[in-house]
Amino acid sequence: MDKAVEQIFPLGFPWQTQDPFLFCVYHLDHYPEGNEDMGPAASLEGRNLGNDFTVKDGWRMYHGETIPGFPYHPHRGFETITIVNKGYCDHSDSLGAAGRFGQGDVQWMTAGRGVQHSEMFPLLKTNEENPLELFQIWLNLPKASKFVDPHFKMLWHEDIPVVTSDGAQIKVIAGNFNGVKANAPAPDSWAAVEENQVAIWNIHLEANKEFTLDPVSSEVNRTLYFYEGDNIKIEGSTIQPGTGIVLNAEVPATIQNGNQQGHFLVLQGKPIAEPVSKYGPFVMNTEEEIQQAMQEYQLTQFGGWPWPHPDNVHPRNKGRFAKYPDGTLVEK
Repeated sequence: MDKAVEQIFPLGFPWQTQDPFLFCVYHLDHYPEGNEDMGPAASLEGRNLGNDFTVKDGWRMYHGETIPGFPYHPHRGFETITIVNKGYCDHSDSLGAAGRFGQGDVQWMTAGRGVQHSEMFPLLKTNEENPLELFQIWLNLPKASKFVDPHFKMLWHEDIPVVTSDGAQIKVIAGNFNGVKANAPAPDSWAAVEENQVAIWNIHLEANKEFTLDPVSSEVNRTLYFYEGDNIKIEGSTIQPGTGIVLNAEVPATIQNGNQQGHFLVLQGKPIAEPVSKYGPFVMNTEEEIQQAMQEYQLTQFGGWPWPHPDNVHPRNKGRFAKYPDGTLVEK
């Protein structure tokens, strides 16, 4: 009988992915209290500001210099899916769209032919710590969709299906889990075609419980990321946290959890199976298309930047919201 486990690998920064996914990064930062500017109320001395990816005192500034996060930068040719389990992310983009999301919300953005956006992590609490936990996943677009119009969509945590079953809690961000369908993804996404079997599931499993991932089509790539917990067993092999597991999607995979709650992310989907040429924030099919993307960005800035600051954040007292390019405002 075929084995469920095909490969085991350590989780780095970013995490290793399979087609149709390009990139997955996990951010866990134990930010201190915030100051009046929504940055950390702590010394920034000793940090490589503008490029601070080294964990110091339990947190990082990333490309932020006063507020942690990622000031404006371009994307073309793929999608970003940002899952914020703890803390908040402030989004601003070249389409004029904006939002503050967190505490379980998910943002799905199709870069398509080109967009600029910023992703900042405002430290809203001034009298207690501001923990942040998020995943950012890059999902490729096929050649036929590389130049679609950019699109911005929010999946609010109140609306995301959650399946509970004998000690397991499965948040169905994309795809179909045992008949429970996720909310619709962005319209031009590879995930929007049901036959592609794209799934993104965040799974939490109680201590000493078992959970089985049922088999799907042989064409599908499936990766299980074990990012927090004690240890697990699959097919008798003991696996420690901080490990990625490439699974044979045709074979059921039973996870036997250890003595702590286990936390997992599953990424699966039918591969796009096209050439991939990447340069930083651009993902196309050929090197020539990458050069074209760079030239167009230099000329057009993908619509420019309509916000006052590269690291734009929204007022502290603003709640969770989304302002769409057509002016539609949703407040939660």
